[in-house]
Amino acid sequence: MGFFSYVFGPKLYQEYGLDKRLYEPGGLERFGDQIISTLSLMWNISYYTSPFIVTFLYKRGYLVADSISSFAKFTTSIGIIVVITLCIRGFGRTQSKSYVKMIRAIEMSKLSSDEETKRALRKFDFDFSSWQVDFDARSVQGDDKKRQLLSASSRDSRQLRFANLPCKLAAYFAIHTFGIRMIYPGYIKILQNYLNSFLIEGRAKLVEEHNAVRYKVKTVDYNEIDSIFVDNRQNSLNGNTLVICSEGNAAYYEIGIMSTPLSLKYSVLGWNHPGFAGSTGAPYPEQDKNGIDAVVQLAIHRLGFAVEDIILYGWSIGGVSTLWASNLYPDVKGVILDATFDDILYLAQSRMPESLSGIVRLAIREYCNLNNVESIQNYNGPISLIRRTEDEIISEDNRIETNRGNYLVLTLLKYRYPSIFQTSQLTRMKKLLSRPVDPKNFSRIISIICHHFKF
Repeated sequence: MGFFSYVFGPKLYQEYGLDKRLYEPGGLERFGDQIISTLSLMWNISYYTSPFIVTFLYKRGYLVADSISSFAKFTTSIGIIVVITLCIRGFGRTQSKSYVKMIRAIEMSKLSSDEETKRALRKFDFDFSSWQVDFDARSVQGDDKKRQLLSASSRDSRQLRFANLPCKLAAYFAIHTFGIRMIYPGYIKILQNYLNSFLIEGRAKLVEEHNAVRYKVKTVDYNEIDSIFVDNRQNSLNGNTLVICSEGNAAYYEIGIMSTPLSLKYSVLGWNHPGFAGSTGAPYPEQDKNGIDAVVQLAIHRLGFAVEDIILYGWSIGGVSTLWASNLYPDVKGVILDATFDDILYLAQSRMPESLSGIVRLAIREYCNLNNVESIQNYNGPISLIRRTEDEIISEDNRIETNRGNYLVLTLLKYRYPSIFQTSQLTRMKKLLSRPVDPKNFSRIISIICHHFKF
């Protein structure tokens, strides 16, 4: 355990079991962190503004051979500052008892992967990138049906036409810059940095109050998924059923829907979408599908739950992941969709200028096709849908008749009961779903929601 382990070691957030306070770095470590954070911020700003910086330097005549020595001196100075700062921070960390214990636990985990070593490591909350992989989905042999679903979903059904090329380029650029961040705000690093203290507090609550265990899961596309498991099999009959929670587009398991099944004493497995908090990658459809698949594999092959004892619970855009998992594992105990929509295309078009509707359609269908209508027709097991009457995200102007959950219900009824729900009945059902909810029936509605988990 050398000095370099402290110089390049992960950031420590908290040591569990103490006074429930965040880790307080010493003076030298804090000073080093501040310098590194400032330099990192300056680098990020210069990276995103590099076109303007290069243009400015070019106009001022700095991009010439005579300026190379000046640039070399400048970069060398920055490099020396970084090295000195890292050493100062490393020395400060050697003076912290908590940090020394964490480094020892990390070094031991590299030598041995037994449960006792991992238990010692889980006493600390630190930068998840330094966490060892606990489960690799590539080690599990998938069945032929699942492989066919994965390969079918990854194929592009559209042919590339020269006439469509400008629109396709615009759609690709839109999705891969601001589009994916509009669909998944939780992917934005600034938001994650702002919420970091809340995420740390949420994890601490799960670990200290519910004995939660954190797992790093590697997917077939080499992403690492941040997940957490609460085992209630010894505490309640409900604990024999596992609820896998898929969060919304700006939510994380630390501050998400896990509290609902936990209050009913179910065993619960939460996970973060790719690119959210400790998960790597980006929340594009294929990566998200591989993410939920790896989490279900963890539940089956590592945690010991049968498929028939698993409930899939999805909130908002997490319903996409939930329905996809139900297609891969149709024998699950049930599916719960909370505040979920039918097709994200209609939500995207309603929030963008009408003149861009064609590019929006192309961008969604080609690169981010979150279509629950297709997925819900591939699952025939028990399913419950919860509609939020005051939902402002999947409704227009907070009008209940525009709630996209209505259309998902109608699709489900039409698919499962085609002889009953024909045109006249669907029209009647649409009118019923468009009626405002009578406040007198709230108690009855709440009692129904409480029974949604009892399949």
